[in-house]
Amino acid sequence: MPVVVQKYGGTSIGTIEKIKNVANKIIDEKNNGNDVVVVVSAMSGETNRLLELAKNIDLDASGRELDVLVSTGEQVTISLLTLSLICKGYKAVSLTGSQAGILTDSSFNKARIESINNSFISNYLKEGNIVVVAGFQGVNEKGDITTLGRGGSDTSAVAISVALDAKECQIFTDVDGVYTTDPRISKGAKKIDNITTEEMLELSSQGSKVLQPRAVEFAGKYDVGIRVLSTFEDGTGTLISKENKEKMEKAIISGIAFNKDEAQLTIRGVPDQPGIASLILGPIADINIDVDMIVQNVGEDGLANFTFTVPRNDYRAALKSLEESADNLKAKKVVGNNKIVKISMVGVGMRTHAGIASKMFSVLAKNNINISMISTSEIKVSVVTNEENLETAVNVLHSAFDLENS
Repeated sequence: MPVVVQKYGGTSIGTIEKIKNVANKIIDEKNNGNDVVVVVSAMSGETNRLLELAKNIDLDASGRELDVLVSTGEQVTISLLTLSLICKGYKAVSLTGSQAGILTDSSFNKARIESINNSFISNYLKEGNIVVVAGFQGVNEKGDITTLGRGGSDTSAVAISVALDAKECQIFTDVDGVYTTDPRISKGAKKIDNITTEEMLELSSQGSKVLQPRAVEFAGKYDVGIRVLSTFEDGTGTLISKENKEKMEKAIISGIAFNKDEAQLTIRGVPDQPGIASLILGPIADINIDVDMIVQNVGEDGLANFTFTVPRNDYRAALKSLEESADNLKAKKVVGNNKIVKISMVGVGMRTHAGIASKMFSVLAKNNINISMISTSEIKVSVVTNEENLETAVNVLHSAFDLENS
């Protein structure tokens, strides 16, 4: 039988009633003649509750023991969903990440999947079971529980799709597809029927919450089709697949993403010399903090200002590291701002259409929105501005590029 992998997020299974409704959707897929593997997140709010418990003991809780704690959220949902399927007369079995054969590296809290032994899931499918797998988690070679970071259940689902050669990976959420921007911010947001993996990767990386970037990266690497669907209403959703020339010619901009989960750090008055970037960012990398945008300005006095962004959750740790580097480099000052937002426009059509960045800057300037950082790629333009400018910026850009009619 063909294999279909379905993934349900926390809002889809946030109550017992919702879990029962999800069981019915799974049964419908099974009755269509497919083997079904289901990947689930924790119930909505559960991971935050567990993190809060840890913070009540240690404000900076991290590492192995935190993974042991937060992984329990998914274990609750796999058992409840499996019980629901069994009560409806279907064979089903629940598997933790370890039981599903998901092997990761040892980067606790941010682990990466190294391999999946598909024999565990395949054997249960051959016995006629619907297999329900805990997303977001795996196990390292020592047998320690690891987690994949926020949104890791998407990655689990896509990786399992690859391992089982599934015909489709269906991601069920509380929205009916991918939109040109967040409908909560812009009333003109429009659902996208088809989008390329490359565009979706950029949108996800720049703050779109529909899919985790690593999941999209996985899908692109192994050519897995992802369909984003609503748990609560019927529809065709959004198909994410490889680039097609027709779409490239039609749409200049596919969507606008924003990320409020970033913070900006600046070290001022460092020597303008070879290797200075490494001396600043090396210690940041050593504590496993990802750096996003980077800007270096050089003054006439031979000193430079170095600005970069990091995830907001890592702001305190990055600031502490930068202050230590400032002492070593005899820098003048370290300043930070954790009230910023990054806004990005994405579209494969940028490759064949000039002037997109210029138009973006002009629109923002006309609306008195100041920009502190700029970053570009072949299919993306990103800017950083103050958090208070978010709603205005997204709406004026969405209108200026006519995305509601795209």
